[in-house]
Amino acid sequence: MKQRTIRQEVALSGVGLHTGEAVVMIFKPADVHHGVKFKRTDVDGAPVIPADLNKVGATNRGTTLGHENALVHTVEHTLSALAGLEIDNVLIEINGSEVPILDGSAAELIRALLNAGIVEQEADREYFRVMSPVAYRDEASGVEFLALPADDFSITVLIDFNSPVLGKQYASLDRIGEFEKEIAPSRTFVFLHELEYLLAQNLIKGGDLDNAIVIADGPMGSDQLDALAKKLGKQSVAVEKEGILNTTALRFSNEPARHKLLDVIGDLSLIGKPFKGKIIATRPGHTANVAFARILKKHFLDHKKLQGVPVYDPNKPPLLTTTQIARKLPHRYPFLLVDKIIELTETRVVGVKNITMNEPYFVGHFPDNPVMPGVLQLEAMAQTGGILALANVPDGEVWDTYFLKIDNCKFRDKATPGDTLILKLELMEPIRRGIVHMQATAYVGAKVVSEAELTALIQKRTS
Repeated sequence: MKQRTIRQEVALSGVGLHTGEAVVMIFKPADVHHGVKFKRTDVDGAPVIPADLNKVGATNRGTTLGHENALVHTVEHTLSALAGLEIDNVLIEINGSEVPILDGSAAELIRALLNAGIVEQEADREYFRVMSPVAYRDEASGVEFLALPADDFSITVLIDFNSPVLGKQYASLDRIGEFEKEIAPSRTFVFLHELEYLLAQNLIKGGDLDNAIVIADGPMGSDQLDALAKKLGKQSVAVEKEGILNTTALRFSNEPARHKLLDVIGDLSLIGKPFKGKIIATRPGHTANVAFARILKKHFLDHKKLQGVPVYDPNKPPLLTTTQIARKLPHRYPFLLVDKIIELTETRVVGVKNITMNEPYFVGHFPDNPVMPGVLQLEAMAQTGGILALANVPDGEVWDTYFLKIDNCKFRDKATPGDTLILKLELMEPIRRGIVHMQATAYVGAKVVSEAELTALIQKRTS
């Protein structure tokens, strides 16, 4: 399947559930590999916030994304709608700090996006495939997640709030194509006993009986109902026989469970890839959803590393020799740490570093038990990444790459004299404005010895 975006821009307006602020949200088409990003047009510099696990802040009563001085609250319904329609690339301009709650579901979002039209793009989708069972359990809350290998995407959610009214419920989605009809219309819900706390915490300013289901756990007297009506700005409220405080009937008998499923899809989409696998979630919530998403992403990256172990054949001539590498990079002995480039594409490079006992750093670094310093492994990966970064730059020899950031760095095993270090760098997103974001992995044979996410800047040499 190809990546997808929307044909034309479309706008939605409403109020934030917790802030109560009026906000306008505009969905705009985006190029391949762009992903889903929010742009705060009301903040100086109009910062862009990717819908990514690394940008998740608070998960209390909703999922918040943040970058630098900008936040976007309650993004889960929007992300779920995009995932449900299998839209990969879109820019969402928003002039406030919280996504509009609309009717409390994803139905209006779905209608707006379908009206905008969905178009296929040239690039293929990359799927997140569950390769082996992945489990998560939080003993304190009783939350459980299980992901199983499957050819397609499916999800089952079970909820239990120890409520005599709500009881235990479950909801399932067997195909993502059923999302629009079976899941999107399900509205958010809250228990009546939680309202006092939420109001006291200055939350749900935009909450209304038109955009949330309120569930009463027990009978209420007329005085209690009158007081609640006053707080909600209503003339009167009543508890229906099903225990639902609302002016409209439930859209599904298990609407709360379906809405929890909607939330799970939105939160798990922060991994950044569409799913192929079966998810079973028990008593999910935003904090647990994000925690499980992090575990799944690690599972995905670990399998990708193992599947993508480069094969080094010393009988094949390299693409670049040490002499040719030195013409492209400014490094020289003893700091040129790449001996060969054996693979180079638009998105990936593989280099080789032969570790010998003659390395100058072994004189002082564990001389009686020589181990290649981890920071020099990083430097070797960065130099290899420099070849990738400069490959498509005209007159690359007059440009340099400089470290901006190292994330998720791990040293998994030792590299010692006699080892051949295989250095693989892959672009994590297209190069934009000279910023290069790469996943770096160093192998000895098929064994990962170190890894990191590297961010570098391409800059023209000044002298």
